[in-house]
Amino acid sequence: MTDPGSLPFQEPSENVRRERALLARKWAYLLGGIGYVPLVHASFEAELAALLDALCAEVYESGQEHSPGSTGSLEAAGARLAELNCASGQAITVTMGVLGKGLLTLPEFQPAERFAERVVGVLGALAASVVVAAQNATLAQQESLKLSMLKAVRDAKYELRTAQARFDEVATSSASGILVTDLDGKLVTVNAAAGVMLGHAPDELTGCDLFELVHPDYKLVLREDYRALLTGEVERIKQSQRLLHRDGEPVSVSLTASLLRGAGDEPSHFVTVVEDGTELSLLQNELSKQALHDVLTGLPNRQCFGTRMENLLGAADPELGVTLLRLELDSFAVVRNGLGERAAEQLLIAVAKRLKSLMAKEKALLSRFDGAEFAVLVENGPGTPDPVRLVHELRQALTEPTYVDGHGLALSVSVGVVNRPAQDREAADLLRESHQALRRAKANGHGQWELFHPEQNRLDRETDALAAIMPGAFEHGDVEARYRPLVRLTDGAVHGVEVQLSWDPPGVGPLSDQHCRRLAEKTGLMLSLGEWLLSTGCRQVGWWRQRLDRDLRLLISLSPHQAADTDLLTRLVGVLEATRFPPERLLVELPMLALAADLGETRDNLGALADLGVRPVISVRGLGDGALALVADLPVHGVRLDCGLLDGIAPDSPVAGLLRDLPELAHRTGADVIVDGLATADQARFWLAAGAELAVGDHYGGPCRPDELAGIFGDRGQEEPPA
Repeated sequence: MTDPGSLPFQEPSENVRRERALLARKWAYLLGGIGYVPLVHASFEAELAALLDALCAEVYESGQEHSPGSTGSLEAAGARLAELNCASGQAITVTMGVLGKGLLTLPEFQPAERFAERVVGVLGALAASVVVAAQNATLAQQESLKLSMLKAVRDAKYELRTAQARFDEVATSSASGILVTDLDGKLVTVNAAAGVMLGHAPDELTGCDLFELVHPDYKLVLREDYRALLTGEVERIKQSQRLLHRDGEPVSVSLTASLLRGAGDEPSHFVTVVEDGTELSLLQNELSKQALHDVLTGLPNRQCFGTRMENLLGAADPELGVTLLRLELDSFAVVRNGLGERAAEQLLIAVAKRLKSLMAKEKALLSRFDGAEFAVLVENGPGTPDPVRLVHELRQALTEPTYVDGHGLALSVSVGVVNRPAQDREAADLLRESHQALRRAKANGHGQWELFHPEQNRLDRETDALAAIMPGAFEHGDVEARYRPLVRLTDGAVHGVEVQLSWDPPGVGPLSDQHCRRLAEKTGLMLSLGEWLLSTGCRQVGWWRQRLDRDLRLLISLSPHQAADTDLLTRLVGVLEATRFPPERLLVELPMLALAADLGETRDNLGALADLGVRPVISVRGLGDGALALVADLPVHGVRLDCGLLDGIAPDSPVAGLLRDLPELAHRTGADVIVDGLATADQARFWLAAGAELAVGDHYGGPCRPDELAGIFGDRGQEEPPA
């Protein structure tokens, strides 16, 4: 037999590459769960795969008779692991554990005893390289910190000199009067603007008493205010005040005073800033106008719209009332991100002009809210169009292309409408209702509109209220886990259980698993709630296995959000390790819609689940999504079909025949078939004849507590199989 020490390095075969990739994936998942890695998981896995190739090459290289082996690649590998934050003691332990076992299981290093000494040597050198790289990084950080501290001291001294020069420059050139006094009120510094305001040269005022420049009617009050500033009762003085001009005439100013502190945070001086009251009043009026109007379009803003709306509601015709429209340009972010902020702003200006032109013949108040959202309040008259026609005219006008820098821009618009509300309604209520209608319109897709309906609004508010209080209910233990049996169709035996959510809010009644999931998705609770549900299910099935000696599978469904979660594998591995649940007994259902749309990490998560030994299941809810064609390319253990596909279908119809073929199509991909929603014995017989293996549904038992389910384990296995 050839001595492996004399074997030259060869380009890895496809089989060798596949085995190395599996080992690199395991290495990446275990390291990724220890601490922060500055890469997305796919890039991290690719980095480790490259390092693994280098290590394998070192194992070959270390066995050559005339080659001392290369330490350069090992040093580079150790340095890269340190850069990836994988140089801690725990990370090195994981690396040595994974590679120490994994390298010797690779086909290229068989028999293992021939390569064991080389692998140990290479891994020892790698560990030493990681430690040296981490030490070097620490020393570099310490040196950098030392230099930074020296630079900070030098910069602080420079900044102190610069700050003094900058203050002198600001005081000299400022249009506001600046007066610096000692704690007794004696003027130390006076700038030119203060001198002009009071009719004195600055040096004429230096050394004078500040309070001698104040009108006699206000002198005592101002002295008391400065005393309060000195004792810390107030942090700043800001008030209208009257000073005395050189000719004795009063000067109206706005006065702001604060306390300067020196070494030891002790008070040292007062600094007083005075501004001409007349100019300030004009400026305040201009700012007030700007505060109530959108700078870009010139339309009233939300605040102004709400205030004027209150007045218009009271003055509207009692019979005809008003119509409130809330509009939003669909996909406005596409224009802003694709063509830039200028193009987006020009589009908004054009929309505002078209709204003004379109509503010129009506008695209407227009406003631009945030982003690409506008509002129109129409005081209805005898000739005002009905809401349907009004929305049609608005959408037709706004979807005409607007040319910006040679580009024709046209976006659809979503509209929420509140028509002829009661005259006693508050403006805030109508704005909220129009927003709710707009939300419903956007949920139906682009270019839609929705008329506000009080009953639908009531239902939406109840749903939102439940979603808002659900996190608190979960925290208090009111959200519970329920289980329903997963049954083999051939003999009716319980093969496993499906864990589901259940919540019974006071005054509402029990909510189904799907209802709970929809509520949890609204607030982002589903990620943490799903992790808890998996942990609870694993512990419960483990308890049944221990106490009842039942080898049950656990089935759990993921929402699209969960399926695309970048931390899904970390969460799942954490639960499996904490509960010691065997991965091969876990069936994780992912929605086919998320896979077909390729949402984020969904496909990567599915492959990673299969690599961990978990059994992925794909849910198929219809016949038209080409789901089974996609399954053929995925590592799927099972396909879950909706029994509702049978509803209203005659047994001899072509559709029924197509349904009978579905299990066979799934079997060709190597997947078992689980039928969901089985309610009758006839349905059970249909799917058994079609070749389905497993089923859940009310025919075998609905969701129940663990103590209610445990009693049927023994009995279910004794039932006669469906004919």
